[in-house]
Amino acid sequence: MKILGIETSCDETAASVAEGKGEKVTILSNIIASQIGIFKKYGGVIPEVAAREHVLKILPVINEALAKAKIKRPDALAVTIGPGLVTSLMVGVETAKTLAYAWKLPLVAVNHIEGHIYANFINNPNIKFPALILTVSGGHTQLVLMKAHGKYKTIGETRDDAAGEAFDKAAQIMGVGYPGGPIIAKLAEKAKTTTPIKFTKPQTALTHGRGPGDIHLPRPMIDSPNFEFSFSGLKTALLYQIKKDPDWKNKIPEYCHEFQQATVDVLIHKTLKAAKANQTKTIMLAGGVSANIELRKQMGEAIKKQLPQTKLHIPELKYTTDNAAMIASAGYFRAKRKAYTRFDKIKTEPNLPLK
Repeated sequence: MKILGIETSCDETAASVAEGKGEKVTILSNIIASQIGIFKKYGGVIPEVAAREHVLKILPVINEALAKAKIKRPDALAVTIGPGLVTSLMVGVETAKTLAYAWKLPLVAVNHIEGHIYANFINNPNIKFPALILTVSGGHTQLVLMKAHGKYKTIGETRDDAAGEAFDKAAQIMGVGYPGGPIIAKLAEKAKTTTPIKFTKPQTALTHGRGPGDIHLPRPMIDSPNFEFSFSGLKTALLYQIKKDPDWKNKIPEYCHEFQQATVDVLIHKTLKAAKANQTKTIMLAGGVSANIELRKQMGEAIKKQLPQTKLHIPELKYTTDNAAMIASAGYFRAKRKAYTRFDKIKTEPNLPLK
């Protein structure tokens, strides 16, 4: 089965053709028109501008995806209906509805977060359940227990800022640019760190390198008994720290290193705690922040040490940020279950929960 996936939930206009056979998904094309260049000067996405760009790009992107996959028409369509920016979502959904009607094709409604999860299934048919997914992006930070295809239970999520949002705000505080995650990660590599230190307090009982001794940020909620997150206070702590430091502009790499490490520490600690509590066979990463090299590396090291029987799956870097390959992948597994939506019944749901 060949699925055309369409993704327009934020500021990427994307289309992809995936081919599914059994439990295996192969990507035949994956086209993305990004708007990052437009929004760098604003430091964030302007919904109305993003929607207008989607209108201009959606058909050329779909045509390119079909041409690269060397097909004229797919067997089914899959489109993101939420969560996301409502005006952006509408462009993708209305386009998919029109194509489904014109081509007389079945249509699958896909949750954007589900799409990120199914990026792990691309070229990877051997994932075992139950699985625990850490989804980290600009809009979401949550832990999802997945017992089978399409069966999800959110067991923890952020109470305020998502991790990706916190990276963006931290970058804005330090004036280093947008989007914050990749920039902070790059600057952190330049930090003059000490040798790894092992802290004795429970809230910092993780081993990592650090910058100068006067730069230390909190690990929010790392000791809480639940699986929830909070990153708003981390961003505020960074702001207060640099306000007290007259030389902070000369230590930006060190501040980036500590901010990134504080985030990584919390994400790993909570994930492993949830995996142990739920006896999961698999841990997966999903979302744009899963592209962070330190998170990927340190998560692998922590699992190998603490949960050696648990398998870690991480999407290829090109499938971590918003793309349509993940939507086509999720759409294929829904299509296998005949979970279609009539073209005249499908609608956008900007606050769509994962269920």
